[in-house]
Amino acid sequence: MELKLINEQGQAASTLQASDALFARDYNEALVHQIVVAYQANARSGNRKQKDREEVRHSTKKPFRQKGTGQARAGMTSSPLWRGGGRIFPNSPEENFSHKVNRKMYRAGVAAILSQLAREDRLAIVENFSVAAPKTKLLSEKLKAMGLESVLLITDGFDENLYLSSRNLPNVLVLEVNQADPVSLVRFPKVLLTKSALAKFEEMMA
Repeated sequence: MELKLINEQGQAASTLQASDALFARDYNEALVHQIVVAYQANARSGNRKQKDREEVRHSTKKPFRQKGTGQARAGMTSSPLWRGGGRIFPNSPEENFSHKVNRKMYRAGVAAILSQLAREDRLAIVENFSVAAPKTKLLSEKLKAMGLESVLLITDGFDENLYLSSRNLPNVLVLEVNQADPVSLVRFPKVLLTKSALAKFEEMMA
């Protein structure tokens, strides 16, 4: 599979040969949906809490007599049928939201996303990408010169200048190869990989 190699002006300089297993796979919508949902579900903390009828603060006194009032029978105001009563099946902090996804399925799903990005011309490779100082203005001007407004930049390792420069740009995200996730890959209209990050991606997904 040939990928577009661009220069610092955002123009196609040449092409680069990449792995067909990673960038020429058929798009599997059901699999991509599954790994995206699983990634988001596994990020949930599960800290919500509701009270059942034992935990709500209510008197156990019978609110009115059993017969003769014309109302439905009631034993106590903590009943789930009453306003302010306990929930019947309350949410618990111990609730587990995690989804299990096999490693083979996850890799196949990421490869399907990358392949679709390449087909839609939303994926590009750059020889190297860096900024001289940790300044947002420098990174913003560089991306603007390349014609990139909203982009996911994947590097082979941690670059402090890039990380600090991108924090105040809402439409720019800088990730290392091992941090690239399916949600970020499908979220951004453009994905930019450095040449060394591409080699690392191919090694990880082999």
